Amino acid sequence: MEKSSFASASSGELAAASVSGLGRPVRVIPLRHPLEADVRGPSSSTSPLWWWAAMESARGMGPREWMDAALPCLAWMRRYRWKEDFQADLAAGITVGVMLVPQAMSYAKLAGLHPIYGLYTGFVPLFVYAIFGSSRQLAVGPVALVSLLVSNVLGGIVNSSSELYTELAILLAFMVGILECLMGLLRLGWLIRFISHSVISGFTTASAIVIGLSQIKYFLGYSVTRSSKIVPLIESIIAGIDQFSWPPFVMGSVFLAILLIMKKLGKKYKKLRFLRASGPLTAVVLGTLFVKVFHPPAISVVGEIPQGLPIFSIPRGFEHLMSLMPTAVLITGVAILESVGIAKALAAKNGYELDSNKELFGLGIANICGSFFSAYPSTGSFSRSAVNHESGAKTGLSGIIMGIIIGSALLFMTPLFTDIPQCALAAIVISAVTGLVDYEEAIFLWGIDKKDFFLWAMTFVTTLIFGIEIGVLVGVGFSLAFVIHESANPHIAVLGRLPGTTVYRNMLQYPEAYTYNGIVVVRIDAPIYFANISYIKDRLREYELKLPNSNRGPDVGRVYFVILEMSPVTYIDSSAVQALKDLHQEYRARDIQIAIANPNRQVHLLLSAAGIIDMIGAGLCFVRVHDAVQVCLQHVQSASSNSIKLSPQGSGNLVESPKPQQRYGFPRNMWKAQHGNGNSGDEAQSLLRQNLV
Repeated sequence: MEKSSFASASSGELAAASVSGLGRPVRVIPLRHPLEADVRGPSSSTSPLWWWAAMESARGMGPREWMDAALPCLAWMRRYRWKEDFQADLAAGITVGVMLVPQAMSYAKLAGLHPIYGLYTGFVPLFVYAIFGSSRQLAVGPVALVSLLVSNVLGGIVNSSSELYTELAILLAFMVGILECLMGLLRLGWLIRFISHSVISGFTTASAIVIGLSQIKYFLGYSVTRSSKIVPLIESIIAGIDQFSWPPFVMGSVFLAILLIMKKLGKKYKKLRFLRASGPLTAVVLGTLFVKVFHPPAISVVGEIPQGLPIFSIPRGFEHLMSLMPTAVLITGVAILESVGIAKALAAKNGYELDSNKELFGLGIANICGSFFSAYPSTGSFSRSAVNHESGAKTGLSGIIMGIIIGSALLFMTPLFTDIPQCALAAIVISAVTGLVDYEEAIFLWGIDKKDFFLWAMTFVTTLIFGIEIGVLVGVGFSLAFVIHESANPHIAVLGRLPGTTVYRNMLQYPEAYTYNGIVVVRIDAPIYFANISYIKDRLREYELKLPNSNRGPDVGRVYFVILEMSPVTYIDSSAVQALKDLHQEYRARDIQIAIANPNRQVHLLLSAAGIIDMIGAGLCFVRVHDAVQVCLQHVQSASSNSIKLSPQGSGNLVESPKPQQRYGFPRNMWKAQHGNGNSGDEAQSLLRQNLV
């Protein structure tokens, strides 16, 4: 008899064929054992461990490849087009460099340091990153969030006016650099993926508010408590309101308005984008001119700034290493989020690949070298990187030009910085962090995903009330809790056949799909391991008790087969193997047979090694769900055909149900064939086919 497929046959035809003895065989694609595939050639699905793959790759690298890996700058230097690229890099470097000078001094003040250390942080790290960094548009240097973290932790250890405060800030840069280098070398950048975008958004929004409030003291004209918590800040602001001074408030408000207007115009109109970068310099120049002309006594100024480049020195204060470690880890995490995220986005926009681990290593080297030249922790900046990209930067040469501008300012311009108003620097910081206040993200999350909105709100509130460290811990903790919950309660779908096809899809998503009586097809959309196996077993029992509304095949009134569609299952552990054995025994006691469809190579190997395939029977392992359903359906029909009377239309609707002993006879014979007489899975498959002809 010629073999044919049931792809287009209706359930009525199948039932009729079975009853009349004219049942047609199903063309079943054999599920090849992975070891058999290995004999014929290497499998493309083999996934060696990352470290083994790295070693194999390293063995095949020549001197040029090693140089490219050690110095990412060589990739763009070899293909540098001086006529086309240099002009763009020069313009971008000058633009961002001019923006960085006042910003660096402002962020140093935010960190509780003298403004000169902001310029130091924007000097050596820029040159080092241009050599070892893999991003061609990322602008590194001091940033607001890291500056706040430095101020927050060091303020609790020592007074900001002491020399030890500065030493510990420089030591932090060294520690952060070591951590970033280790994460890059050990390829641990993937760890940051466990922090969701909603947590990052809530954290940065709360931090921006805290940063803004911490700078308001330069507007008000009196001292405010240094804190990363909103309650002490507000209490301190209210307590000192009787010392309020009008001149710095008016001047700071005017500068802030100028900065925000220039920033908005620069974003809105491409022809005016230079305004966005020149805003901080404009505020500094106008403020300095005003002080030099009118000498207002109520306006506090920066004061004397040392002239000259930083000298080489080894970081000190290592006795405080352990107390600084939590903050170093936190700053490293923030650096990864802020730098690697925008670096990848800019790489995609400019058409080149970026390796997160190389990027971490480049940032780490920049921080380590910077710490030897009096820099505090630096990382990539959102605002300056965006301006660098918008200004047309093509390569890391733009970063070198930024460093040259900072070096020139240190050598020749520091006497001009003496009369910069403190309120002007505060306005620059507040203007910069307004872009971090992402309330629109909260509105968006509320509309699409209440869970992510909850994460955003929890991180935002805890960061504001309990401080940055607690806020990050709470946000990351809830992120991990949601990940664990989703992993322990995976999505499981009951599949049905789409009419006119051999495709099986989720019944909830495709209500028109139909199932067959006596057969439940279940797809497990996750790896199966110790944390979720109990949930999966409970759901399978639930599907057995609550049969789906089937409308095809004989009405047998119970489940004969449970087919597990395993293509989404990427991994299975020993606990899950034992649970599957227990489930098989439970089903066997209730005369139910498990069938497996389309396991991947790794899962198939493990199931074979654990004896699951032999226990279930090789004849009940299939490549396609359709094969499994059709083979099982024929046996359900065969087992019930002697006592089933079809309706005149042959639609598969039944007048009377089979007797219990007739229902159970077939599965017991199958188990006898597979286990009772010691027959192999091939003999079980042969038994499966006996009813098809």
